[in-house]
Amino acid sequence: MKIDILTIFPEMFEGVFKTSIIGRAVGTEAVQINVRNLRDWSDDGYKSVDDRPFGGGAGMVMRVDVVERAVKDLKNQNVEARVILMDTKGKMYDQKAAEMLRTEEHLIFIAPHFEGIDHRVHEYLADEIYSIGPYVLSGGELPVMVVVDSICRLMPGVLGNPESLKEESYSEEMATEYPQYTRPAEYNGWKVPEVLLSGDHKKISAWRKGK
Repeated sequence: MKIDILTIFPEMFEGVFKTSIIGRAVGTEAVQINVRNLRDWSDDGYKSVDDRPFGGGAGMVMRVDVVERAVKDLKNQNVEARVILMDTKGKMYDQKAAEMLRTEEHLIFIAPHFEGIDHRVHEYLADEIYSIGPYVLSGGELPVMVVVDSICRLMPGVLGNPESLKEESYSEEMATEYPQYTRPAEYNGWKVPEVLLSGDHKKISAWRKGK
């Protein structure tokens, strides 16, 4: 899979994409991630990507022309690429969306900033618009990181133990993951459930399903 990310703060992604699950996905070549500076598609000497909103109002709005040029250039590499916009106006992102996006060959993420992004990006450029929650962040960079992480961990060969995907939260009909414990078996009087120490795998399985 190829992932392109359009942002005005590419440096925010540097550490995140070199570590943990995403770093492993990139290292195994299951995913190719390119973080693109949206200012590279600006057509003025100031590399500006925003302007004042029509009708007045606070803040600045990201320009549709700059975003369109960037998306067009990237889609020239693959006309089937899906354009994903992270925006609080979008539908709520969930595990089913992650599993759907995982099947795509090429994803182009747009991370808005400033007061928002010209609504024509929603209307004419984005194939999918997602929100990660009913709250406001400073920009779309963190939501993009969340979504990319959720996709990368689903790629074949990325997780050390494939069974992890079957047992964790939100898989198998979105069931909640059962409680997990490790050593010590007792600490400060807080005890691990006896069934987990019994060695009886049938009882352990039944206990987990009950949770």
